[in-house]
Amino acid sequence: MSKVIRLKRGLDIPLAGQAEKILTQAEMPELFALQPPDFPGLTPRLSVKVNDRVQAGSPLFYDKYRPEIRFTSPVSGTVVAVNRGDRRRILEVVVEYDGEMKYEIYAKGDPTRMSREEIVQNLLKSGLFPLIRQRPYGIVASPEDVPRDIFISAFDTAPLAPDMDFVIQDGKEDFQTGIQALRKLTSGEVHLGLHTELTFSPVFKEAENVKTHLFSGPHPSGNVGIQIHHIAPVNRGEKVWTVNPQDVLLIGRLFSKGLLDARRIVALTGSEVLKPRYYRTMVGASVKKLLENNLTGEGIRVISGNVLTGRRISREGFLGFYDSQITVIPEGNYHEFLGWAMPRLDKFSASRAFFSWLMPNRKFRLDTNLHGGKRSFVMTGEYEKVLPMDIYPVPLLKSILIGDIDKMEQLGIYEVVEEDLALCEFVCTSKTDVQSILREGIQVMIKELGS
Repeated sequence: MSKVIRLKRGLDIPLAGQAEKILTQAEMPELFALQPPDFPGLTPRLSVKVNDRVQAGSPLFYDKYRPEIRFTSPVSGTVVAVNRGDRRRILEVVVEYDGEMKYEIYAKGDPTRMSREEIVQNLLKSGLFPLIRQRPYGIVASPEDVPRDIFISAFDTAPLAPDMDFVIQDGKEDFQTGIQALRKLTSGEVHLGLHTELTFSPVFKEAENVKTHLFSGPHPSGNVGIQIHHIAPVNRGEKVWTVNPQDVLLIGRLFSKGLLDARRIVALTGSEVLKPRYYRTMVGASVKKLLENNLTGEGIRVISGNVLTGRRISREGFLGFYDSQITVIPEGNYHEFLGWAMPRLDKFSASRAFFSWLMPNRKFRLDTNLHGGKRSFVMTGEYEKVLPMDIYPVPLLKSILIGDIDKMEQLGIYEVVEEDLALCEFVCTSKTDVQSILREGIQVMIKELGS
């Protein structure tokens, strides 16, 4: 058995609205969308136009600078919209499902008997290659690279995160097939991170051809970047790849069926959901029917993903490409009299500013209020308490703000992406946009040094 890596720094945010372990087949939505903003660094070029007919697996757009990387439709139907933002930036390519699933056909077979090139080409043609992301930088991997290692985290510790044991329970064969395919892509190991108190599924514990590692501790112990840091950190010139557990299933189904089966189990969570539970839906699905008659009322925020790193969407918005969670919490657009000075029991504080810390098992209905305005960005020691990595986050962020590439390298920018510093943003007294600053620094690194 692997040695347990015990992480003490971090923070579990006790939000109300955890999904019950009830799996429901969601009603098939009419609309689906792929959203280029889900892929940092992507410059999309369309493969279709409005009113074009597509099948599940047909390309919708591709990367301008790496045209072999295609992004394909999860369903068959008609392209009904290409929504754009500032400077005509493509935000969504929307497909209307026609009620009958038709598939593009790809190669199927045992990955252990296929060459690396055959596996890569199958992933590229099917549009599943973007499921694989690269560290450093957290961008879509390059098919030309051979990564040092591949990392998979089998558990998620983010607020109200889905239980991966429950989500993956019926996918043992597909998961193992996906592992076999990934094993051919690296010259090193496929690492699988397990949690001592959260991971019990035989799908993970009995997985073959992986190197398992045991972790314990609060969030962000489930972040793959934190696990990489403690197993085999990324140094300059090295590249590793990461894949989510549900995405391993998609890869496995590609090789067992020879088609793009984009099913995904999603946890609908949050204090403003009447019946938080798990739903079987698909990548890029509209959340409209999941939310209908299942919310407490108005004045709420719908998030694709978790409250720390997710993206705000409308009630008719779409599930993010990498997301397995939808969170609904109250908006916080109000002024609070005396704020932190009141001796409250219904507020959560990471610094024990409220007496609510005396009730450690309580779940809180937290909203989006910042509880204060932006202040000077100063050293407080707050970040280090929630970041279980041997880096200095405040000096790193300040080196990004002044554009000092050498300092950014020395202070660990190769090891982190937004989710790794999300808790720093949550506890920040200065209300600093930590994740945005980090992404700006990553973009500078890519521009100056390449990906």
